[in-house]
Amino acid sequence: MRDFKKYDIWKLSHQFTLDIYTSTKSFPKEEIYGIVSQIRRASTSIPTNISEGCGRDSDSEFNRFLTIALGSTSEVEYLLILSKELEYIDSNTFIQLEENINIIKKKIYTLKQKLK
Repeated sequence: MRDFKKYDIWKLSHQFTLDIYTSTKSFPKEEIYGIVSQIRRASTSIPTNISEGCGRDSDSEFNRFLTIALGSTSEVEYLLILSKELEYIDSNTFIQLEENINIIKKKIYTLKQKLK
């Protein structure tokens, strides 16, 4: 069993989730059950699946949970684009969050390759 707290990718994705929660606080109230809920759940799914995968018995099971986390990174990336185009986040916030989600995406992919 792996300790998920020792993985840099978990630390990065956890901090990213905290950043998403902060960034979505100012979204319009009518989006609380829409984009806000969706992007928060998707971002939370990333470190959650990394954590759950670490508790599994094999590399192949861990890899499966990393695949789910990777899918969530794409979901978050789209929701960031949508949020920017709807002018819910400013360009600077978008650039920083998009950069961070792409770093996370690359690191998950790299870790997946090591487990094959």
